[in-house]
Amino acid sequence: MRSALVTLWLLAAMLCAAAPAEADLTAFVGANATPSNRPVRGFAAGLSLLVVGFEFEYSDTAADEMAGAPGLRTGMFNLLLQTPFGVAGLQFYGTTGVGVYQEDGGGLKEINAAGNVGGGIKIAVAGPIRMRLDYRFFTLRGSPQHERYQRLYAGLNLGF
Repeated sequence: MRSALVTLWLLAAMLCAAAPAEADLTAFVGANATPSNRPVRGFAAGLSLLVVGFEFEYSDTAADEMAGAPGLRTGMFNLLLQTPFGVAGLQFYGTTGVGVYQEDGGGLKEINAAGNVGGGIKIAVAGPIRMRLDYRFFTLRGSPQHERYQRLYAGLNLGF
């Protein structure tokens, strides 16, 4: 009986000390550098605990037929590891994830699995609004025209 009370007391203390979860939304624009620079746009929705976070991200890169660069759409589920709080308004993070892609161009279409790894920084602007700078390296499975893509973006991030 005594050990059950101690266990309940410890559980209650841990729940009271747990860090609150924070959610955020990001709308972004940037450049996909593979095989030529093309515009990319998208959004991300995330949930963060103190150091660990999870996000879903969708991006759409325009095709450039003249350069032989296919369009690329990705839907990724990512794990983020981040600094627990901002220092001088800066919060750094690293991320990795898996998902699906659709590469379309030159009369070919490929849909398959993909992975990504990258990192970035969230910069405090005002209240819950932050600017987000992000770099990602994508690896596409299957038979894509290009197996690896690099993307750099800037976004507006709203935390709540």
